[in-house]
Amino acid sequence: MRSRHIATLALALCLAALPLAGQAQDAGLTDSHTPGRQMLDRIVAVVNDDAIMHSELEERVDQTRSQIARQQQEAPSDRVLREQVLDRMIVEEIQLQLARDANLSIDDTELNGQVRAIAENNGMTLDQFADALEADGLSLSVVRDQVRRELMMRQLQQRQVASRVNISEREVDRFVEQEGASREQARQALFQRKVNAEMEEWIQEIRSRAFVDNRLAEG
Repeated sequence: MRSRHIATLALALCLAALPLAGQAQDAGLTDSHTPGRQMLDRIVAVVNDDAIMHSELEERVDQTRSQIARQQQEAPSDRVLREQVLDRMIVEEIQLQLARDANLSIDDTELNGQVRAIAENNGMTLDQFADALEADGLSLSVVRDQVRRELMMRQLQQRQVASRVNISEREVDRFVEQEGASREQARQALFQRKVNAEMEEWIQEIRSRAFVDNRLAEG
C-alpha cells in the first residue's frame, strides 16, 4: 500500500501527463468501468495531426480522481471531470507539438537529474523509486518519458512566456512599500504574477491557432 501511495505521489510531483497518441489505431481493450466487457478504443480528440485516445483519457481521469481523493477534496461529476481532464490534455498536446516544431529537446543529463530529484523528494533512492513504480504497475521508463515531456513544455513556456515579462524598479519599490517584503521577494512575486497572466493569454493564443476536434460528447 505504501508503494502505491508513494508512486502516485511521485507522478503528481512531476505533473505526469499520460502518453498522448501519435497515430490513431483501433485496439481491443477492457473498459475499466465495465469489468469483463471488451470494447474498441476510440479517438476522443484530434489536435492538429495527432489524436488523443479514449483509453488515455480514462487513465488520466483515474489518476486525477485518485489525487482528488488523497487531497480530500470534493470531486466534480464524472462528465465534468472528463471534460476538464481532456481540455488539459489538449493544451498539453498543443504545447508538445510546438516544442517539437521548435526542435526543443531534453538531454539525458537533465532528465536523469530531474527523475533523481523526484525520487529524493519521496525519500527514496532511484532503485527504490523504480521498485515503488513497479509495485504500482508502472515503470521507470514510462515516468522518464512523462518527465521529459513536462520539461519540454517548461522549456517552451520559458521561451514563449517568461521572456515577455519585464519588471521595473518602480514596480518593485511599490510592492516593497505595500507588502513590506524584501526587494528579492518583491521581484519573485511580481514575476510570478505577470507570468501567470501571460500564460493565460498565451494558452488562448496557441489554442486559437490549433485545429482541435473534441469528440468526447460523441461517445
